[in-house]
This record gives sequence, structure tokens and C-alpha cells, in this order.
Amino acid sequence: MLASPNGRAEKDHGDDISLAGDGFDTVIKAKAAVDSDPKCTNKVSCADILALATRDVVALAGGPSYKVELGRRDGRISTKASVQHKLPHPDFSLDQLNTMFSSHGLTQKDMIALSGAHTIGFSHCSRFFKRIYRFSKQNRIDPTLNATYALQLRQMCPTRVDPRVAINMDPTTPQTFDNAYFQNLQKGMGLFTSDQALFTDTRSRPTVNQFAASNAAFGRAFVSAITKLGRVGVKTGNQGEIRHDCTSVN
Repeated sequence: MLASPNGRAEKDHGDDISLAGDGFDTVIKAKAAVDSDPKCTNKVSCADILALATRDVVALAGGPSYKVELGRRDGRISTKASVQHKLPHPDFSLDQLNTMFSSHGLTQKDMIALSGAHTIGFSHCSRFFKRIYRFSKQNRIDPTLNATYALQLRQMCPTRVDPRVAINMDPTTPQTFDNAYFQNLQKGMGLFTSDQALFTDTRSRPTVNQFAASNAAFGRAFVSAITKLGRVGVKTGNQGEIRHDCTSVN
């Protein structure tokens, strides 16, 4: 949330630069609304509001609602360097995904459930361009990618596509938080290499099949995983601060 006049904040990193600005604006407006109540002024952190907003977006899109653990404090430091090697890349293998998530105390099942959040949202073409144009010398298109879907992606993302163009990560129910993401993986319609790897790799395929068969099972696993994720790196007590303005330290 912190802004930097020289473009060196966490949200300025290449992996975060495509995050929708209206999402940040929503959190800022929510913070202002909470602080406008004298009983709540400077008592609710931007970190907690962000966690609550995540839950509300999931629920409003048709996904599960869940209790959000509160009491987070806001950090005082935000740098581009802090993002490096901390977020999964779209070309990650199952082993790379598991290594990253396990470093935060999350299991493979947690990781697969959290990947299901790709049932909503969008991606810029550059994040999967290699899969549909220059995957390898032998195969220009990634052979794990559904052929029809690959051609559709090429139509939406031509070779000289405007870098601002973004497409839905879930081609079937992009506005609904559901288990269609996992059903898409079964058909070879995972947008990223890291998505499709969850089905291609036999170690994770049973969990994908379980979630594809049961939206309820996916929902329960997602709530458990997002709750655990919400405890990672949290500041409490006298650590950090409760910002007056989400975009700057006090």
C-alpha cells in the first residue's frame, strides 16, 4: 500500500505493477470511512482492512465467506527488493511452488487451494506469451495447453499486442469464485505454466480432481489456506504502527 515518490516501493515491483489501482483505492476509502467514526479512529490497520477486503471480494463473487483474524499492525518499510523471490512466477514447476509455499508453513494442498483464486482476476499477455508462441524449438505452443484454448489466447494476444491488454485467468466463469479453475486444468486450460503443472504433475493431480468435483471441498480448503496465509509475516503488539494514511508511514 505504501507509495514511493521514486518508484521504489513494494507495489512498484514488476510482479506487482499490474495490480489494479482501484483495488488500492477501495482500501484507502475503507480506511477513511472507518477512521471517520470517532470510536474507531486510528484503531484499525490498513493491513486488517486489506485482509477484510480480500474476504469480501471472494464472498461477493460467490465464494465462501469466513472470519478474518484481526489485530495486524502496518509495517513502516516497503521496498521493491522485499518482493524479489517472494512471489510465485507463472512458469514455476510444482517443486518450485511447494518450496516457496512451504517456506511460509503452507502445505501442497494449501498452495493448490490458493491457486484456485485464479478463478477470478486477469493477466497481461506477457505473463504467458512464451507458452503460446515460443515454448521450445520443438513446440512453439506448450503441448500441455489445450490446442483450441491456445489459438484463442493467440487471437487475444497477438505478437505485437498492446502491453496494457489483459485477459481473464478463468475463461469459463471469470466473474465467479468457484471451482471452474480446477475443471479448466483438467481440460488443459490453465493459463500459466504454474497453473497447468498442478494437473500435469501426478503428485498434485488428485487434489485438483477433488476440487474440480466439489466446489464445497475447494471452499473449505481455501478458507483454511487463506487463514494460514493471513498469519504470515504479521506484525502485532508494539511492532509497526497503525497508519493514518495507507499510502505513507505516520
